[in-house]
Amino acid sequence: MVDAKTSGVFPRAMKATAVPSASRNRVLSLPNLLTYSRIAAIPVVVACMYWQSILQGGLWLRWVALVVFIAAGITDFFDGYLARTWDQQSKLGRMLDPIADKLLVASCLLMLAADNSIHGWTLWAAIVILCREILVSGLREYLAALRVSVPVTKLAKWKTTIQLVAIGFLIAGEAGEQILPATTLIGIALLWMSALFTIYTGWDYFRAGIHHLIKEDEG
Repeated sequence: MVDAKTSGVFPRAMKATAVPSASRNRVLSLPNLLTYSRIAAIPVVVACMYWQSILQGGLWLRWVALVVFIAAGITDFFDGYLARTWDQQSKLGRMLDPIADKLLVASCLLMLAADNSIHGWTLWAAIVILCREILVSGLREYLAALRVSVPVTKLAKWKTTIQLVAIGFLIAGEAGEQILPATTLIGIALLWMSALFTIYTGWDYFRAGIHHLIKEDEG
């Protein structure tokens, strides 16, 4: 005969083993795998750009870097879309998704500055973009501790799209000039446009963050 108290242990034991399994499925879900792939793409893009510009490799390396960058940019759309559609959203995914975007953008901008694709006054556009990303990351981290979420606006999504397209044109650079002579100029123009959107959306986030900070201090 099995004691009723003892039998109560089995459901708890089954639940204890089920939770890690469910958690593991979330970690290895397709949306999260796409986010991981975006992070993994960063060293590939950087290596191709470094090999071509610093080590004087062939222009074909620019095309490889561009293809990998575009693939990474596409995953930025699909990981969030699939997570919402399939109800596979996770805390890990929500944390890594913006981090992956910022790592990809920052590393590409630094390499573009290193190979002189971005120079002179255009460096200010890159600086504005990087400073905004740091500011928003800091605000999000602090507000998360207060359990306050700052939703991503549609304008911010457009900013990200224009930013990625601009970087794509600049990565193509000299290789792209052989097909479209204005490739670099288009990239620079789009980068400045992205910087303007960056200032506006950055101020929007900053204003929302300051509002919550003031309320916290007054409370």
